[in-house]
Amino acid sequence: MAARRATVLERRPGARVLADVDLVAALGVCAQDPVGSVLATARLEHARTVGLRSAGGTLWGYQHAGTLVAVCWAGANMVPVVPAADPAVAGAALDAFAFLAAKQGRRCSSLVGPAPAVLGLWERLRQAWPGVREIRDDQPSMVIDHAPLCAPDPLVRRSRPEEYDTVLPACVRMFTEEVGYSPASGPHGPYETRVRSLVAQGRSFVRMEPGPDGTARVAFKAELGALAGGVAQVQGVWVTPDRRGVRLSEHGMAAVVELARELAPVVSLYVNDYNARAIAAYRAVGFRQVGSYATVLF
Repeated sequence: MAARRATVLERRPGARVLADVDLVAALGVCAQDPVGSVLATARLEHARTVGLRSAGGTLWGYQHAGTLVAVCWAGANMVPVVPAADPAVAGAALDAFAFLAAKQGRRCSSLVGPAPAVLGLWERLRQAWPGVREIRDDQPSMVIDHAPLCAPDPLVRRSRPEEYDTVLPACVRMFTEEVGYSPASGPHGPYETRVRSLVAQGRSFVRMEPGPDGTARVAFKAELGALAGGVAQVQGVWVTPDRRGVRLSEHGMAAVVELARELAPVVSLYVNDYNARAIAAYRAVGFRQVGSYATVLF
């Protein structure tokens, strides 16, 4: 392992840390693949408002022939954006990002983004960054840019701030089911703050129903985890266990698409390839596959 790390670090850096002055060019790189880069684009658009120093991460860039051709957001998640068509250029960019990542040491909880870039970066880092928990190497990336094909659930709507205490437990359950551990860390923890922010921004959607004890509960939920570059990426789709199998997800997602398209013309998501039921539901709504994401979880 030490030898492999040394090999990575012996490469020439190639990439550099970008500054605020580089944000326009970096967003131009992301615009070459708006769906694949939406996670990075959201961070960069935020950085244009608050500055990179305050945006919660570092931005790396790789130039070829004097032009910025690839970027990598290194924050709580690491998101490489490498749209270069030339395999040699793309490989050199990934070599450069791997050098910086190995030198810095792992600070992120995941690598996520278009599969070729994520898996290429991970192949270069796997010996330098131990402790991987799971690799999801084929997550269909799906989009819809038209009205949904099935009827929207009229009961799905934006969450209300006063419903936060009901919405948060559903979000925690979804995350725990999906990732394998609870993200909860206290009333003002990063996950809790994130959920509260999405509710406040009108990017959290729910269908509320009476539970077995008669109190209101979340039966269906989803969020727009990223909204940037004309793309709204849906995340956190979840149906309470005792209501699964009755097509709440199909009609709920149709409603989410309608609401999301008020904010962006293209709605996207990515889903684990083994989740055949979810993929079928998204296709019924009108989503089509345009690529593949990958996620490396630590």
